[in-house]
Amino acid sequence: MKTLAISANIRKSVGKSDSKALRNQGMVPCVLYGGEKQVCFYAEANAFRNLVYTPNVYFVELNIENNLYKAIMQDIQFHPVTDKILHIDFLEIFDDKEVIISIPVTLKGLAIGVRNGGNLLHRRRKIITRGLPANLPNDIEVNIEDLQIGQFIYIKDLRNDNYTFLAPDNSVVVGVKTSRAAIEDENEDDANEEKLSETSSDEASKDAKNKDAESAKKESSD
Repeated sequence: MKTLAISANIRKSVGKSDSKALRNQGMVPCVLYGGEKQVCFYAEANAFRNLVYTPNVYFVELNIENNLYKAIMQDIQFHPVTDKILHIDFLEIFDDKEVIISIPVTLKGLAIGVRNGGNLLHRRRKIITRGLPANLPNDIEVNIEDLQIGQFIYIKDLRNDNYTFLAPDNSVVVGVKTSRAAIEDENEDDANEEKLSETSSDEASKDAKNKDAESAKKESSD
């Protein structure tokens, strides 16, 4: 998984007034937990732009006054009116300990069922996943090209030995639903065979009629 580096500073004091003062200066108060001790720090709001306003998921390398921590964003609070970032919680992670994180699902290709008029149902855009940091992917790629109308891909179809999905096997990830304009997909080979069969039957019928006509003509001349 990709890593995003963020530089930050230790908070000298903790409290509502201190947090308000930091926000007025364009800073975001944060907390890092999960390690030996909890670390309260702050960083410029712009430093979190590529972490927050994106569908991608990143590991975060926090440089807090020259002390390096590897973490993931665990929780974030926004202002209810302005949507401004108010606070972020980070969880410190370690190479030898499993971590739980929501990984985005990326769809590859255009489903046959959609080309035939069906509606794409993308039920899970992220999947909660557990695994060692080194084994976690940037995204979970799902090839949907062969999906026909009425077919679905489930969690059980995406299982991987390197990590574990924390969702039931029968949970739908993506599928194609029927719509009024849906056209059932036909097998081209079967369709071609059917056409060839019909053509052969017509030709055989014509040949039989011609032979009968010739026989009748011959008998009448005799």
